[in-house]
Amino acid sequence: MAHTPNMDAIAKAGIVGLLSTVPPGMEPSSACACMSVLGYDPQVYYRGRSAIEAHGMGVPINEGEVVFRCNLVAVLNGRMWSYSCGHISTGEGQAIVATLNEKLGSDEVHFYPGVSYRHICKIKGREDALLASCTPPHDIPDKPIAEFLPKGPGSDLLRELMARSELVLRDHPVNVERRARGDIPATMIWLFWGSGKIPDMPAFKEAYGLNAAMTSGVDIMRGLARMTEVDVLDIPGVTGDLNNDYAAQANGALEALMEHDMVVIHVEATDEAAHAGLAKEKIEAIQRVDKEIMSLLRSWNRDALRLLILPDHSTPIDVQTHVADPVPFILWGPGFTASGAKRFTEAEAKGTGVFIKEGYNIMGKLIEVKRWH
Repeated sequence: MAHTPNMDAIAKAGIVGLLSTVPPGMEPSSACACMSVLGYDPQVYYRGRSAIEAHGMGVPINEGEVVFRCNLVAVLNGRMWSYSCGHISTGEGQAIVATLNEKLGSDEVHFYPGVSYRHICKIKGREDALLASCTPPHDIPDKPIAEFLPKGPGSDLLRELMARSELVLRDHPVNVERRARGDIPATMIWLFWGSGKIPDMPAFKEAYGLNAAMTSGVDIMRGLARMTEVDVLDIPGVTGDLNNDYAAQANGALEALMEHDMVVIHVEATDEAAHAGLAKEKIEAIQRVDKEIMSLLRSWNRDALRLLILPDHSTPIDVQTHVADPVPFILWGPGFTASGAKRFTEAEAKGTGVFIKEGYNIMGKLIEVKRWH
């Protein structure tokens, strides 16, 4: 169990409970869950993850165009070896994407580089591809990929691009160097999370009356921020993996509070560790959040700061993928009184009896305490 003295102390003094961030029947993705946490109903605004990521990367989606998340993955002996190629570096990933555009790109197909293994493929004139049934690669660790390739209407093009990518990547210079170092190579692309244009979302200032900012190392969060006109902070050292600079993220967020009413601090490291089945690394990431972020926030005058602390979704180590279980949360600061929790854990949160069924309501409760009562 992680040692989290700062979050535990905050939990003792605040409202602790459980929150459902994923509406029934919807996919337990970060996009859906984080939309809830930001105060927007996914049942109204969610139309797929890839379009949000594309927005975060500045990729336009016009009429007749669709986008898919394009992971660089490693397959060995027909099984999913690594959904991230051992967390390939961003520079290496961008070099591979450049080659994909050269070899597989056309007027209809274009690849856009993102962060590490996460990229975007945009397809023109094949909206039927959105009908394909696709499986995220992090859902099938060490499983035979044949049964999880895209299926159904519109899947032919996706499967063709994935198959052709194997030949493109086989002897790519990046992979030659990775193999020489003993690193996991990128053996193919994996297309999933398809989506088209997304509906307009009201600006956060319009919806909640506050100027907000966000710090995150992943495109999905930057996309949500830009869609809601939340300022995206550029803080050196903030990444989407286990090498994140937690202290820089916390200090940058507090500095941003000088000019903003609210700042969202999003940490991806715990989720990445869970997807990879790395229990020790997940515990370490949680403890670093507590030591390097929460200790600093806790040191602020409680009368001057309110906190909402929570995971956006659950990623259990034993399944290595997202599940739709309710998540624990803390509301701390002026107007919030203790609900009886002794630590910040799922069990303690359940024990308080506090449960918010519609997760998108949590933002209103943070901003306007009167809504809580």
